[in-house]
Amino acid sequence: MVSTARLALPSDLDGMLSLFAQSEVSAAVQSREQAKHIWQRTMASDSVAVFVVDVRGCLVATCTLITAPNLLRGGQQHGFLENVVTHPNKRGLGYGRAVVRAALDHAWTCDCHHVLMQSGRTDPRVHSFYESLGFLPGLRIGYVAMRPRDRVGRTL
Repeated sequence: MVSTARLALPSDLDGMLSLFAQSEVSAAVQSREQAKHIWQRTMASDSVAVFVVDVRGCLVATCTLITAPNLLRGGQQHGFLENVVTHPNKRGLGYGRAVVRAALDHAWTCDCHHVLMQSGRTDPRVHSFYESLGFLPGLRIGYVAMRPRDRVGRTL
């Protein structure tokens, strides 16, 4: 199935929240008011691009590309891919691929040197998915620093 991704619109907040509620992305849920404030900041940022696939008024996939200036690499930017989510009932249909490809195309248009992403998923199909889109494992080592209050009871 060929899907077309588009940039998210301010009116997509409810669809995003619904999509996130259906996924295993995060157990942390914020209030609707807080989500509205975060979404407004996201939509206003020149350094953040959120891509979605909308199927008949329902968001089925999304990802976020964050770009940042860089004094190295001839001034080419860094790209960071985050929050890649496909509705559990819609996986394997090309929707996730569509949003990630749109994000990568946008990164190259923004003159990014590379796009970094991390996955906390252990499912080998997830890693195969990213590799099929051009992400190369093992080129860098990922580290995560967490605020001390967020580390309580967590093992890394």
